[in-house]
Amino acid sequence: MAEYGAHLTSVATENRPSFFEVLAQESLMATLRPALSYFLKVLAENHPAQFGRVYRWSDEVYSVLDFILQHHFLSKTSASFSENFYSLKRVASNGSTPSGATVVDGLPKREHWKSLIVLVLVPYIKLKLDALFQRWHEEALDAGDRGRQKLRMYKRLYLAIYPYLHLSWESTIFVYQLRYLFRKTQVHSPFLKLAGVHLQYLSKEDMTDLSNESGLPLLPADSSLQSRLLHYFKRLVGVVAIAISNGLSVGVFFLQFLEWWYMSEDHHRSTLSATSLPIPEPPKEREPEFCQILLPQDVSLCPLCQKKRTNDTTLLTSGYVFCYPCIYTYVKKHSRCPVTRYPTETSHLVKLYPPDS
Repeated sequence: MAEYGAHLTSVATENRPSFFEVLAQESLMATLRPALSYFLKVLAENHPAQFGRVYRWSDEVYSVLDFILQHHFLSKTSASFSENFYSLKRVASNGSTPSGATVVDGLPKREHWKSLIVLVLVPYIKLKLDALFQRWHEEALDAGDRGRQKLRMYKRLYLAIYPYLHLSWESTIFVYQLRYLFRKTQVHSPFLKLAGVHLQYLSKEDMTDLSNESGLPLLPADSSLQSRLLHYFKRLVGVVAIAISNGLSVGVFFLQFLEWWYMSEDHHRSTLSATSLPIPEPPKEREPEFCQILLPQDVSLCPLCQKKRTNDTTLLTSGYVFCYPCIYTYVKKHSRCPVTRYPTETSHLVKLYPPDS
């Protein structure tokens, strides 16, 4: 009864969700992907043989689960997973919804699949484009990048254009949100516009229909094997989706805690100071299989290339100074200090600026 009263006043005056509600439902979905990624990361660190490959494909795993979840909720509630949690529904903007249709009938087929594309496929493509830009940007800093000339040309072109595409993406979303805030448009996102829908509150009739919905109809006795398998698969997806939805009230707190936890860990790693690392032992003769370099007598030479250092860069893990291209390539490949063999990351590289530079 409380959920009825939560929206009856708003629905009676205006059937348009508030700006804060639409942002809240978007932030909910933005929390799920990193939470799942961190969960898989913990499993992979403790059981690398079983979950290492799953963690490497965590984006694809999340997209498949997201597709199943969103498809179920769009079919049964005319809303995405997060929109249904905030008692919202999608309504076709062009009036293609049949007369007398309820939320349990789902969206029209055209709007349903367009919604799935913008909810699942578009974020996945954007995520991969961001990762590709980050990887190629790091490779561009490496002077040892000797890829094919044509590929290098494509990389430079992509690195030059993508920041403007990203700016256009974010600016368009911001403009839509600003226009929605000042009641100049029905949708707060360009993706709702592309899907041909807008958001409304669930009415009391919608909530009653959802409460009375008993799930899939009984399977006829003379159904084929393929029909039976499809029927049971849909029921399984429905049970999982409903279980997630009912447990989300407690799960939101848990997901927010995980988000804070992994962000704190990443921040700690990126701001790691030399004093928090173990003090390495003094250099001494090392076995060739562990380290194939010898420290030069001249301290102005790079231990890796044995030449005069350029772009002096120190490694916080050990304190040794190298050429930036040399140490970046080595750490990227081996994830350890070439002298002390301590585990390290590229975030531990610190550029030095001598007084005479």
